Amino acid sequence: MSVPSEHGRPADLDAPLLARIADGDQAALGELYDRFSRPLLAAVHRILNDQREAEDIVHDAFVAVWQKAADYDPTRGSAFSWVMTLTRNRALDRVRSRKRRSELLAQSAPADLGYDQTPPDVVQAADLGERGAAVRKAFGELPAEQRQAIELAYFSGLTQQEISERLRQPLGTVKARIRRGLLKLRDLVAPPAP
Repeated sequence: MSVPSEHGRPADLDAPLLARIADGDQAALGELYDRFSRPLLAAVHRILNDQREAEDIVHDAFVAVWQKAADYDPTRGSAFSWVMTLTRNRALDRVRSRKRRSELLAQSAPADLGYDQTPPDVVQAADLGERGAAVRKAFGELPAEQRQAIELAYFSGLTQQEISERLRQPLGTVKARIRRGLLKLRDLVAPPAP
């Protein structure tokens, strides 16, 4: 029996695509791009808040997929999660680069030019990147069934009823898994009490 992936196709079809890419199959890269580019672009756009930069990051990520497909280990997670991690890391690197550039400019430019303050959007983006890393770490600590239900709801955009049908689980079970998973994420990510 095949396990549903985040995008409604059996997850066991994603790993062979990466194996074909590792063997130099350009058509497999195109198929993977068609399957994953939209959710990757949406995720990166949320991090960078810039469509053009998000497109650049996704392009760079697929170049990395082409070069590193042989490194994918299906026992460590789904193909989508692996590609998402490659992509998200590049987006966070871009955020850090923006922040560093801004800091260097502030240090080297005369104060009367107004470059002595870090733009709020860069500070916010860096903060979002750090919080995103904390959320990803906490997400990895969730039980697999909660993680899968949340991935289907938030990455694939499926309704709870669609998730119930796909997983062949009662609707109440799906709702409970999502709710328990989100509550656990909140607890894991919440700042420590003063």
